[in-house]
Amino acid sequence: MSEQRHAENWSGRTVELEVGAVAHGGHCVSRVEGRVVFVRHALPGEIVLAEITEDKGGSFCRADAIRVLRSSPHRVEPVCPLAAPGLCGGCDWQHAEPQAQRDLKAQVVSEQLRRLAGLDRTVEVEALPGGPLGWRSRVRLVADAEGRPGLRAHRSHRVIPLAGCPISVPGAVEEALAKTWRPGTELEVTSDGQGRGHLRELTTVRGRDRSRQVKGGIAVQHAAGRDWRLAAHGFWQVHPAAADVLASVVGEWADAPVGGRAWDLYAGVGLFASVLAGQVGREGRVLAVESGRRAVADGEANLSDLPQVRWRAGQVERVLAEVDERPEVVVLDPPRKGAGAAVVRSIVAGAPDRVVYVACDPAALARDVATFASHGYHLDELRAFDAFPMTHHVECVALLRA
Repeated sequence: MSEQRHAENWSGRTVELEVGAVAHGGHCVSRVEGRVVFVRHALPGEIVLAEITEDKGGSFCRADAIRVLRSSPHRVEPVCPLAAPGLCGGCDWQHAEPQAQRDLKAQVVSEQLRRLAGLDRTVEVEALPGGPLGWRSRVRLVADAEGRPGLRAHRSHRVIPLAGCPISVPGAVEEALAKTWRPGTELEVTSDGQGRGHLRELTTVRGRDRSRQVKGGIAVQHAAGRDWRLAAHGFWQVHPAAADVLASVVGEWADAPVGGRAWDLYAGVGLFASVLAGQVGREGRVLAVESGRRAVADGEANLSDLPQVRWRAGQVERVLAEVDERPEVVVLDPPRKGAGAAVVRSIVAGAPDRVVYVACDPAALARDVATFASHGYHLDELRAFDAFPMTHHVECVALLRA
């Protein structure tokens, strides 16, 4: 059934509304004249004046709260002046107390599990060490028409120039922000575990990558009792404390037996594979599957002292189609879109006792949990972590059992 079109375009209109529950994506839900309004820069229970910022004529539209008429007791003044309507889209919840942010994220995780997986579960989002500021170790910037680097506005290509970024690791972005770049240039900034900065200029010429490393290139990270050397802009957890915390939870729930078999899917450079290898020992086997060939090369180098880890480069579903073994435990950390039905089917075909699922998107997690349930696996444990303070993102770890 096609979505009913709304005759009047509300873009630019200012409406008074009472803010309802939080929704996935960094906004809250309200209703005006029978239409759903997704409103940012507001908190549940507030009454605000909101400006409609996007109306495509359907049953919903989007808005920014531009004036608060009745404030939530959890509202605070944003640390960054650019965390405001029409400005930087990098943060969603700077106007909420840190505990209130975590409560909102917990409600989102619970709602996604209920709506998509049919599960009623109380969720607590746990804080990571270090506080809500100075945690972001990776930032992608873009230069505006005058060559000033910044971040884009929410749901827009418009660049908001930055003088600094309070959620970024101190010293991470300052060098890039101090220069003028060719308009439209995208920059990747990384601060590694030793506090060293890495800067890459992203360039595509006629469809071919012509990116240039401006500074650094090989990052050193520390997690799971090991030092890691890897491509500075390859995959690693953004929050400095996240890799160690997630490795600890994965290890506790995986509990792979000595001499056993384990799979680490979407393995990156092998963080979880290293934990599994320590559990199964030299007599066991760990299959690490990763599509990024540079990540596989870095993983092989970092785990060269663990011969029980076997690496396979390729798409997870294609690699598993060629694997004929029964693992006791499977760990997976898929991209934001989730694993999907094909990968879930490949996992359950191996009949593991336990599946440990690391997820950065609660909706994708809930969809995959529902798919696992259709194959006889139930959600046994769930922990959630505020690995992205001030934003709507949340990291979850789920334990599924047959």
